[in-house]
Amino acid sequence: MNETPGLNFDEQKVQKLRELQENGVAVYPWKYERTDIASQIHEKFVDIGHEKSEEAVSVAGRLYTKRSHGKTVFADLGDGSGKIQLYIRKNDLGDEAFTFFSKNIDIGDIVGVRGHIFRTKVGEVSIWVDEITLLSKAICPLPEKYHGLTKVETRYRQRYVDLITNDEARAIFHLRSRMTGRLRGYLNDRGYLEFETPTIQPIYGGANARPFTTYHNYLEQKLYLRIAPELYLKRLIVGGFEKVFEIAKNFRNEDIDTHHNPEFTMVEMYEAYADYHDMMRLTEDLISTIIRETTGSTEVTFEDQTISFETPWKRISMEDAVMEAAGIDIHAYSADELRTIAEEHAIDGREKATTPGEYLALFFEHFVEDTLIQPTFVYDFPIENSPLAKKHRAKPGFTERFELFVAGMELANGFSELNDPLDQKERFEDQDAKRQKGDLEAQMIDYDFINALGYGMPPTGGVGIGIDRLVMLATGQNSIKEVILFPSMKPLKQKEEEIEEA
Repeated sequence: MNETPGLNFDEQKVQKLRELQENGVAVYPWKYERTDIASQIHEKFVDIGHEKSEEAVSVAGRLYTKRSHGKTVFADLGDGSGKIQLYIRKNDLGDEAFTFFSKNIDIGDIVGVRGHIFRTKVGEVSIWVDEITLLSKAICPLPEKYHGLTKVETRYRQRYVDLITNDEARAIFHLRSRMTGRLRGYLNDRGYLEFETPTIQPIYGGANARPFTTYHNYLEQKLYLRIAPELYLKRLIVGGFEKVFEIAKNFRNEDIDTHHNPEFTMVEMYEAYADYHDMMRLTEDLISTIIRETTGSTEVTFEDQTISFETPWKRISMEDAVMEAAGIDIHAYSADELRTIAEEHAIDGREKATTPGEYLALFFEHFVEDTLIQPTFVYDFPIENSPLAKKHRAKPGFTERFELFVAGMELANGFSELNDPLDQKERFEDQDAKRQKGDLEAQMIDYDFINALGYGMPPTGGVGIGIDRLVMLATGQNSIKEVILFPSMKPLKQKEEEIEEA
């Protein structure tokens, strides 16, 4: 194998490549004309018999197997649609072409094939090959065919190999693409307009999260990768667009685990003259529709549990959820008594909480979240942890905010959006005070956004849905890395140094 770090070149394959090039063989030609793909052949020739078809076909793809029987070779070719068997005979190709194929074309190479369709004696639809052309010489060996890439970490680092050898991985990302396309179509059909907002921002906002920072040399300005597109999309509502959405890459400088990746994808939607009840209904119908249309059912299996996305879904206030799960009536205790309860249960984050609302949010995370397996809307959040949500119309100290939980994961977050510029300014100032005291996830003051609200934003409902987690649920994957093509990983060099230190 090649000694260069990160390269998996097979020296024998490299030598074969060089010999072919020296002999004038076009190892990497520019184009190949194909008439069919594997899946089309299986559909078109479903009734084919043992006799060769009159119609000729031309296909191209990767060679996955090669089984030699002297003057006859059986091989499997795979393209983006599936696989098809090849039947290759010396009598058909001729001595020179058959010898070239046997000697120079290996498993992993990409080839073009022309021939006719027939069904073998064992009943497999195959191509009786008249001509085979090398289209790309692979000099890295494929993993052993029956096991593929067995190390999970290698599958994530070399996703291209995982996709070559792992049908399940390809199926996951094929479904992800269809889900994203259907999501876009669903919103377009309902009059939503798709926009793109800045990824690099002078002020981060729209969520409580630690940002990534960068620096623009020409502007001599510190900038941030966006943690959410929210504040820009709401500027569009101010500007007169009444239904907007963005399928956005967001970046949060936080821990990596099975449910979190620093770079992730969300869809955020905003609708003028709507509130959080409307957005719950939209979220419910959108997700149920997408799951049904892309998987064929409203039921999925996730971590050995059957989850039903059949509507309607359960709705419960945060206060009632805590009461139901832990028997704690948040209104029956003082802040000091709630602190005692938090200490008795060793609840994370208790040292920062000072108000009943803050303790309510902590109790919910500790006692309730993991128990919400079936789709459940939890609504009416404390004002302390909802700086962008409108104050509740009937419950002092609360906001009109909801989150959707499925399988213990937060899947969506929505509000009746705060559109009072004076209230928003005060909330931002409270957040900034926390940030100045060291809270790395508190929000900055975005005066331009406050100014936008000063021009008048209509009553608005908004919601963000995590696409990665939605795909996790639809495909039954319990790690977010399985549904992100190229997840964030520790550098290999760093890992080697850590091993040496240990």
